[in-house]
Amino acid sequence: MAEDVNLRFSWKLKGEYGFFYLGQEKGLYKDAGLSVTLGEGAGAQAALAALLQGQEDLAVVPGIFAITAIQKGMPVKIISLYQPAAPVVLISHPDNPVVKPSDLEGKSIASSIGETSTAYMDVFCGLNKIDCKKVNKIQMDSQTRIPQFVQKKVDVVGVYRTSDLPVLIDKTSTNFAVLDMEEFGLAVPGLAVVASADGVEKKGDVLRNFLSVTSKAIEMSRSDPAAATAALKAVWQAGPSDKVVREQVEATSKSIPASTGKPLGWVDEKTIADALKLIGSVDEIGEPKPISTFYTNDLLTQ
Repeated sequence: MAEDVNLRFSWKLKGEYGFFYLGQEKGLYKDAGLSVTLGEGAGAQAALAALLQGQEDLAVVPGIFAITAIQKGMPVKIISLYQPAAPVVLISHPDNPVVKPSDLEGKSIASSIGETSTAYMDVFCGLNKIDCKKVNKIQMDSQTRIPQFVQKKVDVVGVYRTSDLPVLIDKTSTNFAVLDMEEFGLAVPGLAVVASADGVEKKGDVLRNFLSVTSKAIEMSRSDPAAATAALKAVWQAGPSDKVVREQVEATSKSIPASTGKPLGWVDEKTIADALKLIGSVDEIGEPKPISTFYTNDLLTQ
């Protein structure tokens, strides 16, 4: 009898989730004795709440959000971290390019509450020895950031290379200048799989099986992005063009470090420690909890 695994994404469908659908479409989960249900989400907070309420077995959320929630006392654990650094980039118009941190001085950047690219701007400035007072952060609603940028009301906006950027290039036919924040030292944990502490204890073997199959799906998506695109588009008819979705899929594969002696999704202690420092730089978090509180690698297999 197949074991049920209910997974909730933190957001609506996007290319970042393509490998899950490829694994499902190719029968990888089914062949491993799993009956996997993949559900769209309406924010990381809602996904984690559903996890704690027992409605879901797993939530796929930004790692930085999970770490913040755990520090505040939420009884969940990261069981796999596919993006130690979220693929966040700053984009600008070709006629007024920002391609290195010092180019930000004298420019305006769209900012909204909780938005990854600007939340840690002071840290980014410090890492790159630039004067953040010379960067004009313009606070606005998250829904208006990109339209304001497109209309050149602001010089710079932060987007995800794995979702927003391919859509924006397709819509505007513009080859934007790109500044990769990870390349210049800012590593904000991205795509993570999270389980409740109770789930880790009681359903560990099932979750281990799920993660093992998902690793195979990730590698299959790397080698055959067209198949991952088709699998996702089969459930996302209202999504962007195949070309855009494939670009999202390929960008996601690049954002997941290849296995180097450790299983895919391995969580490094330093990644968590650095993330806690990041969070503490913008929020009063009190005494950081022991690093082992935040994650376990016990469910990952090579």
